[in-house]
Amino acid sequence: MAGGAPTHVAFLRGINVGGKNVVPMKELAAIFTDAGCGAVRTYIQSGNVVFRATAALAKKLPSLVAARVEERAGCKPPVVLRTREELERIVAGNPFLPRRPAEELHVYFLADRPAAAAVAALDSRRSPPDEFIARAGEIYLWLPNGMGRTKLTNAYFDSKLATVSTARNWRTTTTLLELLRG
Repeated sequence: MAGGAPTHVAFLRGINVGGKNVVPMKELAAIFTDAGCGAVRTYIQSGNVVFRATAALAKKLPSLVAARVEERAGCKPPVVLRTREELERIVAGNPFLPRRPAEELHVYFLADRPAAAAVAALDSRRSPPDEFIARAGEIYLWLPNGMGRTKLTNAYFDSKLATVSTARNWRTTTTLLELLRG
């Protein structure tokens, strides 16, 4: 892998959460390295991988990584990718900053850009006092009572937007951006 290939982050959904779908980060990093990625690093145990890859390789990675994880660990997690430039845009564009505390902010990363009609049909009153704003391929959330108490779940957004999503808290999101920059 050329050192100049673009940097990306992969978000795997549902691994190492609550003792389910356990995938050691060393094995996860090896899956990306074996696929041809360079400068592979993982961040915390919840399926975040920073790496370098050509655009052509990155396009194949979600299905390739999911299949390899299934072979090794028996689970097939959805994999959502973003480039460094995309994550820069996502972090810079958070509509809740600075008026909401960072520790109450989250982002759902969507595998596919949803139809405008599907986004417009989302119920903004589904889980008061929680708020969300959908932009492009992300949903920004303010969850003052935490992720565990909201009705704004993966299942809700996935079913309404006909895609797959995975959430990260704001601290993880900004830390991953720093890793991509470094």
